[in-house]
Amino acid sequence: MLKVTGSAMPGAVSLLPITVFAAAGDGATETTAPLLRDELSLYTAAPQPKSQYVEPEAGRLEQSVATLRKLTEPYTGWCQGTYNKIKPTVQSAVKWGNDTYAYLKDPPKDFYPRAGVIGFTGVLGLLLGRGSRLKKLIYPAGLMTVSASLYYPEQAVAIAKSTGDSVYDRAVQSYAALEKMVQPQSKADKGTDSETKP
Repeated sequence: MLKVTGSAMPGAVSLLPITVFAAAGDGATETTAPLLRDELSLYTAAPQPKSQYVEPEAGRLEQSVATLRKLTEPYTGWCQGTYNKIKPTVQSAVKWGNDTYAYLKDPPKDFYPRAGVIGFTGVLGLLLGRGSRLKKLIYPAGLMTVSASLYYPEQAVAIAKSTGDSVYDRAVQSYAALEKMVQPQSKADKGTDSETKP
């Protein structure tokens, strides 16, 4: 008699085509016809699957988080919009700061003495502009501009040209706006004068 146990290789036992005979207690063996799979009760009485997905109920924590998200949604949208508007400005300021640091780390010849003279003229302008607020604004700015233009004439000329062009454009725009405001009144005045004179 052959005894088969599944302790050594439980998966391999099902793959082996071995017939196993069991010993009868009285020595007499009965031969029975093998059963088909459909005849076994395990396969014939299979219940119909009635599974369905049930949405789990939200707990108090989930409800609180959902309410908080709904309340803060307009504010987060506003913050994201503001961040997207400010981000390029901040990045350009950081780039300018890095460029300035690199420039000051290895400055050109005579940079610090020139900066000292320009700063001194600003302080001198503050001392000369005592008394009036307008003098305190104009004197330091004017003296610093003059001393900077003495040390950096090319940049001063470029700034003066661009400033002059922009001032001229603003003057023309303001003149046109003033002319539009005054001209309808003068036409209205001419119309009333022609009506009174037959």
